[in-house]
Order: sequence, then C-alpha cells, then structure tokens
Amino acid sequence: MKLIINTSLMIPIYEQIVDQVKRLIRQGELKEADNLPSVRALAKELKISALTVKKAYDSLEEEGYVETVHGKGTYVLATNQEILLEEQMKELEGELERVIQKSRRYGISDADLKQLVELLLEG
Repeated sequence: MKLIINTSLMIPIYEQIVDQVKRLIRQGELKEADNLPSVRALAKELKISALTVKKAYDSLEEEGYVETVHGKGTYVLATNQEILLEEQMKELEGELERVIQKSRRYGISDADLKQLVELLLEG
C-alpha cells in the first residue's frame, strides 16, 4: 500500500491517510480481507507518529471500511462501491458550496467562476 503524505496541505495527516485508503478501496487496489500495514510499520514508512496512523485506522473502522482484530491486524471490510462514491460526492458538494459562497463574497460572478473551474479542469 503506497500512501503519500503532504505536510504542506492544510489537511491533517490522519485525514490524508483515511482519504487515500478509501480511494484505494474504491479503485479496487485494496480488496475485502486485505491486510493493512501495522500501525507501527506504516508510521515508520511514512515517518509520522504511530498515534496518527492509529487515529486514521480508528476513523476507518468507525466508518466501516476496516476491522481491527487485536493481535492479528487491520483488514479491509466489504464495502458497497456506490455508497462510497456517493459519500465522496457529498463531501465534494460541500466543498464546492464553500467555494461558491467565497466567490460571491469576493464579488466574482457565476460566469467567471464557471470559466475558472473549466480552466482548472482542462489544466
């Protein structure tokens, strides 16, 4: 499992781990019953605190993506891909709402915002 942590982002490291594991599950790179690296092994690989990895694994477990079996490891659970995609779309919708609100506060027209989004999508 290859994860990339970007410390310059304003997104907490544990959330980056959660998001990337979810993406790997959705893309089929992580399948049901696959074993995730141990907390210590992933912390060492990413050069971060084991507590950060534990927080990410706990979050994934709370959301029903993985199950931790004490003494054995953390395993991917079966997930409904449509539900996962819907959850991600809902999250993006919230982010886009915030961008729209911010653009209106800045006095940017909807047409200019659409043009900006189209430019970014092309790039």
